[in-house]
Amino acid sequence: MSVHDTQNPESREDALAAAVDAVRGGGLIVLPTDTVYGIGADAFTPQSVEALLEAKGRGRDTPPPVLIGDHAVLMALATDLPDYVEDLTEELWPGALTIILTAQPSLTWDLGETRGTVALRMPEDETALELLRRTGPLAVSSANRHGKPAARTVLEAATQLGDSVEIYLDGGDAPIGESSTILDATVTPAEIVREGAITKQQIIDVVGDIFTAPEPEPEEGAAPEGADPDASEDAPEGSEDAATTTPADAVTDSAAANEEAAPVLDLPSEPELAASPGPEETPLDLSAAAEGDAAQDPVAPARPEDRPDEGTARPEHTPG
Repeated sequence: MSVHDTQNPESREDALAAAVDAVRGGGLIVLPTDTVYGIGADAFTPQSVEALLEAKGRGRDTPPPVLIGDHAVLMALATDLPDYVEDLTEELWPGALTIILTAQPSLTWDLGETRGTVALRMPEDETALELLRRTGPLAVSSANRHGKPAARTVLEAATQLGDSVEIYLDGGDAPIGESSTILDATVTPAEIVREGAITKQQIIDVVGDIFTAPEPEPEEGAAPEGADPDASEDAPEGSEDAATTTPADAVTDSAAANEEAAPVLDLPSEPELAASPGPEETPLDLSAAAEGDAAQDPVAPARPEDRPDEGTARPEHTPG
């Protein structure tokens, strides 16, 4: 184990060269980033990745992210990128945003149980970027034992990881001191699986709200929302309710025409009945006559018990 100062211009080149040699030899290194210190290994050497997980006390079910030193490497490692990823990386890379993407199926690496994905980030740290341009993609996780606080200085990293790491690069205190935000772009809508230095609002400000499911497309032939389903499709352009609205003058004229056109029936008048002599009229008992008429009147109102049930109709059943 050795510590190399990358802040001193005189020792910086030797420090980077030592780290490159360690990576190419399959060893582990600790490097500064913009967020926290990271423990790194060659992403394409399975034994090195396995040693990284063992040093942290993690299993294959927690594969490490991969750091890259150039935007162009993104397309070489990932495929089926959502449209918004390019805008996100242009605006927020280098920076504290890790994006989970679908990994290129042709890659011969073993990061653990990734289920066909890869978490990529481009850190905003000149020492880290220079190292990544020399080594290529590195599998990098926070430089701490599993369950312990992330290291913000090289001393904190060395205290937790000790001799499991071959080269420590000392770049001073980590500027942010907080882990990166991890965005899963393999699902729709996108999800933040770890909140970190980049806020959800910052992402929305760049690419809009990618965290809300899109509205379903209306079915073909379906009426627009709020449209009157009874409205005629043949209504002349520029008119409202043309199929059901009739001008007042037209109503008046139509009524007059109907009145004039109505045929007049010339029915014969009823013959006058000649008065015939009858028996001499006698006074009637009006009250008795009224009772008799009511009993025989065919249109007399029915009694309540004779009427059909006029109670309130049961409402139709509607789904709850």
